[in-house]
Amino acid sequence: MEFRPCIDIHNGKVKQIVGSSLQDRDDLADENFVASRDADYYAALYRGAGLRGGHIVLLNPASSEYYEADKEQAFKALQAYPGGLQIGGGIHAGNAADFLNAGASHVIVTSYVFQDGRILYERLEELKKILGRERLTLDMSCRRVGGDYFVVTDRWQKLTEEKVTEELLEKLSAYCDEFLIHAVDVEGKEEGIEERLAAMLGDYDGIPVTYAGGVHAYEDLEKLKMLGRGRLNVTIGSALDLFGGGLSFDKVLEICGQRRPEI
Repeated sequence: MEFRPCIDIHNGKVKQIVGSSLQDRDDLADENFVASRDADYYAALYRGAGLRGGHIVLLNPASSEYYEADKEQAFKALQAYPGGLQIGGGIHAGNAADFLNAGASHVIVTSYVFQDGRILYERLEELKKILGRERLTLDMSCRRVGGDYFVVTDRWQKLTEEKVTEELLEKLSAYCDEFLIHAVDVEGKEEGIEERLAAMLGDYDGIPVTYAGGVHAYEDLEKLKMLGRGRLNVTIGSALDLFGGGLSFDKVLEICGQRRPEI
């Protein structure tokens, strides 16, 4: 299990929010943390710790007055750690190469490959042709409906008909290099992980999967390691001390076997 760091950007600032509270209308979200530092500070920190594969997520829609400010912050981070970070938010076939050229290792896509609640495989084929599957991460973030988990799009606001299963992940792995999966119901709430989802993802033995959502104690990391059979990577937002939480960045790296290099 690897720790994958994050840089979430909303209204032009690095933030941690309650995922289920995000609204495009008036660019609203319940905030857990608003950073006083720019995104490049966090990117440089992750670079110094030797962490690769972290995620920059632009939380405003492309139609927002804040989207360009989000991109400005994101590009600062990519310049501070070229090749070390992935980026998602408002990315499609027409602009994906711009983010890769700016220094992203991968682009993260969800909404572009969904329409009317279904996966558009022709768009996945298009992205694969333009970028190569090795530069694409699919965000399969999901909500629980009954005992199942369904993909949500448009900054976690729209529920689709696509159920997250091992079979679906295996099928989609032909188009991408990694999956990023937020458990949206617990994202930013620090109330514990979605154990059933983690166990299901741990049964999948394919391309790398990063789990996000609800980690708020070191015991959650141990539980995730067990349920995920060591196959799941993890990202932590609001609970991390970098973002005002109680979990030590260095202790998290130690648990994940990624102790920060001595300087």
